[in-house]
Amino acid sequence: MENKITIIEGPPPTFEATTEEWILGLNDSPKMAGLVSTRLRTFNGPALVERCHRAWRRGSEIKLEFRSAEGLQQEAQIVAARNVETHEGHLLILWLRLPQEQVELEIGYEDDLGEGEDDDEDMGIDIDMMS
Repeated sequence: MENKITIIEGPPPTFEATTEEWILGLNDSPKMAGLVSTRLRTFNGPALVERCHRAWRRGSEIKLEFRSAEGLQQEAQIVAARNVETHEGHLLILWLRLPQEQVELEIGYEDDLGEGEDDDEDMGIDIDMMS
């Protein structure tokens, strides 16, 4: 079995800058890298998390394989994984290591605030992989 989780269909993943402090401890690498997170809907999140755990127990890397917006095959190293059960199904949260030269920050503001939404929570930071 290859040490990959492949996105077969759907849009390219959206990467978000991670603000969790514990994830910074996973950036122990000779290369500078950007640590990001992404959320993916899946049919069997627990099996995918277990696949990550098996690879890590063997001392191997596991990667997320996906197509970029340009249709190019891309890979990113998975450094942490968690499954969340929702009423809509499984949500796989992956924390990834992206090389700095492939990271492009995009900072924006949401203009469409609904009633009762707080203006302080309207800024978003997304990360795009450069080809």
